[in-house]
Amino acid sequence: MKNEESSLFYRFLWAYILVALSGCLGNVVDGIIVGNLIDKDGVSAINLSKPIVQFIFTLHLLINAGAGMLVGYALGRNDVGEARRLFSRSLALSVGLGLVITLLGGIVFPADIARLLCSDDVIRPLAFQYMQVLLIGSPAYILMWGLSTMVGVDGSPQLVSVAVIVDNAVNLCLDIVFIQLFGWGITGSSAATIVGHLVGIAILLTHWRRHRRLLPIIETKSLVASWRRIVGQGAPLALASVCLTLLLLSANTIVLSTAGSVGIFVFAVCMNLLQVYNLFISGTCQTLQSLGAITIGKNDSDGFRAVLRRAFRFITISMVVTCLLVWVFPDTIARLFGATEEVVIAECSHALRIFALSFIPFCYIYVLMIVYKLYKQHRMALFISLALSLTVIPVMWLMAHYLPSGLWYSYLVAYVLEAIAIVILHKATHVELKLVD
Repeated sequence: MKNEESSLFYRFLWAYILVALSGCLGNVVDGIIVGNLIDKDGVSAINLSKPIVQFIFTLHLLINAGAGMLVGYALGRNDVGEARRLFSRSLALSVGLGLVITLLGGIVFPADIARLLCSDDVIRPLAFQYMQVLLIGSPAYILMWGLSTMVGVDGSPQLVSVAVIVDNAVNLCLDIVFIQLFGWGITGSSAATIVGHLVGIAILLTHWRRHRRLLPIIETKSLVASWRRIVGQGAPLALASVCLTLLLLSANTIVLSTAGSVGIFVFAVCMNLLQVYNLFISGTCQTLQSLGAITIGKNDSDGFRAVLRRAFRFITISMVVTCLLVWVFPDTIARLFGATEEVVIAECSHALRIFALSFIPFCYIYVLMIVYKLYKQHRMALFISLALSLTVIPVMWLMAHYLPSGLWYSYLVAYVLEAIAIVILHKATHVELKLVD
């Protein structure tokens, strides 16, 4: 039985890690190709556009992460009708919000958004070209992530893996075709990502040819109540993502004003390193949400604790290996993104090593937020979701004003302070972690 549970855990885990590639590897690949085919300002432009991607991901979390948990609970109770209703309503919300972003962000206000995100006159035109296509294609982002979540919960993580692999293969190939052969420049980079997502969506839709448990239904009864449940369930995760959006925007502004164009390039490379860490965070958290929700629905306390143990063991090994690789090969990573000047490579290597350490407490804190959520400790989950990003902003501001040479240590200092605060708050409020369905 233990071998079967372990096999199920890792089957979901690797599927969800591949799902995370859909959201983050596209950016990493874009950065590498743009850095080599265009220049380092192109890499900076992509990083300055990341608050947009994070905002779109926030909407996905608000809708589909919450709905995914509720669908998992329903399937664990064998309540297929409720699962279908929740899926249908989350799908409608995803499409509706995606179209709103397309209209307002991609068509009406793209220039205003570019000015908001970038104050550098040289980099801003590149950022505008990249983010406008990204905003127009936002429904593809939300649907790809949302369908991946639901197909995985419905028992087809292998199909999710195939969809994500093909998605990123298409993105990688079209990056080169659109940028170099078609001459679209940085616009081709974001266009390739959107096309890749559309191909991934087409593959995921084949799930419903064989599995009909979550076949969408049209039903208006208790529609608002269902949406309220979905949003309420996903709110802590979405709130954490909102804070991360604010952090990305604030950090880009602080770094650009303090360290200039070289600094924003170095920061962009470090944020691409975070994308690699996010592969493991996302895979672990999605597995916790899916299998954790199902075991809770079955009232299987032992199974739930086994999922937790495997999740923390995996995240620990992943963080240690990733950190070691960054410390050994920082110069290689810097050159991978198009850095050629020795001064830039040296600064990038220094920052990468610091950020590699900084992201370790970040990963544990994020996974811990999911654990509190599954244990129905909503206040602690909410506190972590707010503090996870908001603690970095004041620390980075203070560093920029009083110790500019220590700017890259801002994330590490902030996450250590937050970890201490969580321990103190946990003990002071006498939080009890008990499994409650």
